[in-house]
Amino acid sequence: MVMAHRELVVIGASAGGVEALREICAGFPADLDAAVLVVMHTSAHSGGLLANILNRAGPLTALNPVDGERIEKRKIYVAPPNQHMLIEDAHFRLIGGPRENRHRPAIDPTFRSSAVSYGARVIGIVLTGALDDGTSGAMVICAHGGAVIVQDPNTAMYRSMPESALRMVKNARVATVKEIPRLIQQLVSEPLQESRTVAIDDERARKEVRMAEIENDDLHVGKPSVFGCPECGGVLWEIDQEGLLRFRCRVGHAYTAQNLGAEQRFVVETALWAALRALEERASLYRGLAERARGAKLTSLSGFEEQAGTAEHNAHILRDFLVNINWSKTDEEIPPAEEVA
Repeated sequence: MVMAHRELVVIGASAGGVEALREICAGFPADLDAAVLVVMHTSAHSGGLLANILNRAGPLTALNPVDGERIEKRKIYVAPPNQHMLIEDAHFRLIGGPRENRHRPAIDPTFRSSAVSYGARVIGIVLTGALDDGTSGAMVICAHGGAVIVQDPNTAMYRSMPESALRMVKNARVATVKEIPRLIQQLVSEPLQESRTVAIDDERARKEVRMAEIENDDLHVGKPSVFGCPECGGVLWEIDQEGLLRFRCRVGHAYTAQNLGAEQRFVVETALWAALRALEERASLYRGLAERARGAKLTSLSGFEEQAGTAEHNAHILRDFLVNINWSKTDEEIPPAEEVA
């Protein structure tokens, strides 16, 4: 009788992740008895170069999968830019669905769908990155009996993602990037018991996978909150995932509380810069009208000068506010999507 074993390794990384991923892939043996899936936050215009980098790093072939492709062992599959990489019945589904935690591809949809499809046969790995993408998915993997490995935050270029995962996944294994390949081999070689923990949030996980697939007709998770979705304006539903506060709107945009705060900050900053532009344009308009009034000796239009002065004064106040406020005090450093070159 052939015993089941862990056969799917899913790795999530964000800022600073290229070097960490390269070192891990260099440490894999050529006969690794598992498939490896990699999700990294990259620009939609990065061109999918990460697969080429990892293909040169070690003995395993690395590639971008195509929709419907069957998962094979001894290969590294890298999520393509601007698409969520989901797992369904040992096949890939590549979906341009709603962003999660402001990213597409996002780590959590891949982790979540892997756990739903493979159960205890999954190993989830959270590497360097800002904020907390990957934590929710790692919790789902753990709840389905899978193993979770977290990069030692002291060795991570950005420690927020590893620290968040360690806070919420109490039995996660901690390892340096150098130690992770050996730990994966050990976990893959161990036989699994037939009876494993049944996920207490399995129905919620399945619903969220369907929402990532844009199959969300009348699907709701959680309860309505007082917040609107920063991306589409719809009501955000509040989800308490075993202590991790999250939000998801009707069409599927999803945020942890930390990512929602970061997105709200971005929306506010964008609106303030737009307001500054409008004030400066208003001042310019009324200065021009005042100049024309003076040229035509139209004293009845002299109020334009006062309106221009008011707009300039307000623009000066707003510009000082935007220049002097330290946005980073509200959120930990949030680097842009990493450009893989």
